[in-house]
Amino acid sequence: MIAGLVLAAGLARRMGRPKLLLELGGKPLVRWSVEAVRPHVDELVVVTGPEPGPILAALGDLDVRVAVNPCPEAGQGASLAVGVAALAPATRAVLLALGDQPRLPAAVIPALLATWARTGKPIVAPRYRGVQAPPVLFAREVFAELRALGGDAGARAVVVADPARVEFVAVDHPAPADVDTPEDYARLAREGFG
Repeated sequence: MIAGLVLAAGLARRMGRPKLLLELGGKPLVRWSVEAVRPHVDELVVVTGPEPGPILAALGDLDVRVAVNPCPEAGQGASLAVGVAALAPATRAVLLALGDQPRLPAAVIPALLATWARTGKPIVAPRYRGVQAPPVLFAREVFAELRALGGDAGARAVVVADPARVEFVAVDHPAPADVDTPEDYARLAREGFG
């Protein structure tokens, strides 16, 4: 089984309001990220903060499961640990994506999955014109390392720990932008969605 994991528990301090619920192209920001991952995985887990209702409402009819991080202020590493701990026992690999990256290029996830199937490397990550950024595929053999994360240490620490176990996929596209600030949101809204 291949799972997807979308981190959606952030506190949006720089945005000043719940950014994942902001609309772009008629959809909440988090829905863009979930819809990009869901068709490629057997199940999808969304990590939310202690009040998952608004995120669940934003995702509506999408087939997802929620894992609640009771302490999102503990940082992204804590959310990642909660999400990996919630994966089904039969999960062989997980595609990790961020809820605030609405513009994933369509070819990236299929390329990660095909590269993992071909190489068997425990970690497969895209390099967007030389810049490593999510989504990243992690095979079961590194789940324990992901579950051990805490604080603001995200998955990058696991990626860089042992370069020999990482396969990079070259992507001729800029890295998808995070939506962290009102300026980020305004820029994406100007560029248009849909």
